[in-house]
Amino acid sequence: MDTTHPNPHVLRLLGDIGGTNARFALVRGDGSPITDEVTLPTGQYPDLTAAAQAYLQQVGQPTLAQACIAIANPIDGDVLKMTNNHWQFSIEATRQALGLDHLLMLNDWEAMAMSAPALNGRDLEQIGSGEPVHDAPKGLIGPGTGLGVSALVRSRRGEWVPIAGEGGHVSLAPSCAREADILRVLWQTYPHVSAERVISGMGLENLYRAICELNGTPTEPLQAAQVTERGLASTDVACEEALDRMCRLLGNAAANLALTLGARGGIYIGGGVIGRLGDYFAQSGFRTAFEAKGRFEAYMKQIPTYVIRAAQPALIGCAMGLGIHPA
Repeated sequence: MDTTHPNPHVLRLLGDIGGTNARFALVRGDGSPITDEVTLPTGQYPDLTAAAQAYLQQVGQPTLAQACIAIANPIDGDVLKMTNNHWQFSIEATRQALGLDHLLMLNDWEAMAMSAPALNGRDLEQIGSGEPVHDAPKGLIGPGTGLGVSALVRSRRGEWVPIAGEGGHVSLAPSCAREADILRVLWQTYPHVSAERVISGMGLENLYRAICELNGTPTEPLQAAQVTERGLASTDVACEEALDRMCRLLGNAAANLALTLGARGGIYIGGGVIGRLGDYFAQSGFRTAFEAKGRFEAYMKQIPTYVIRAAQPALIGCAMGLGIHPA
């Protein structure tokens, strides 16, 4: 697949499409920094074409030949129907409507995985102990509107290869009696309680309602941001527990990913939910839950876990998908 353009100064379109927001930017092929980042609410547009056209109008209708778009959805065939919002569209029809020679679509966490080797210094905050093993697999996981999961492994030729999957939809694994009680409450609503049902924005809301039911207290129609705000401020017992429980469940899910992959290169934590927790996350039960793997506790202690603090890592991954290494 040809992902280059003969003129390195020609702009390429980058996009990161989630269930709530569509983030767009531009990049040149000469290693210049990513520019013109704009975030648009997906709910205001019928599909990718309309959102991209609105963005391009805002930034002066630049001439484009290529684009790489990361999207919170499996890439399976030409027609994409998003899981966490109303968008449904044809990749080829979108390419033609935007006048592109080439449109590369990536799963959003595939793009996150592609960005991992480029992240360092202030882009990452290490939580807990551990040192990365060179060339060992890396795992990525993070709660946003849903729960994203991916991996990065070395090929025999020495190239990093991203692995896109739908790990957010694995069955929830409780690690204590309280979490088992929460699972039993959620089963009343969801026949299959996936990890995403509790480790995400919607997950915070589900946890809050389940905890209120277990505590025998009335619930309020709180959204994820309100659960987070009250939990951080310690003004609502159910919100406090929901926030703490989500961090612990994320630690357990991240550890399962690390064990499955043998991810001694580290686990990278992204997603908008963790980004809003600030210093709270480092002091939460995340790392304790991550290491609590019985006979493999010593193994887990050696695996580093990082919070991704880079502003738009998926856009970096999209640029690298086009063969561009932005500064």
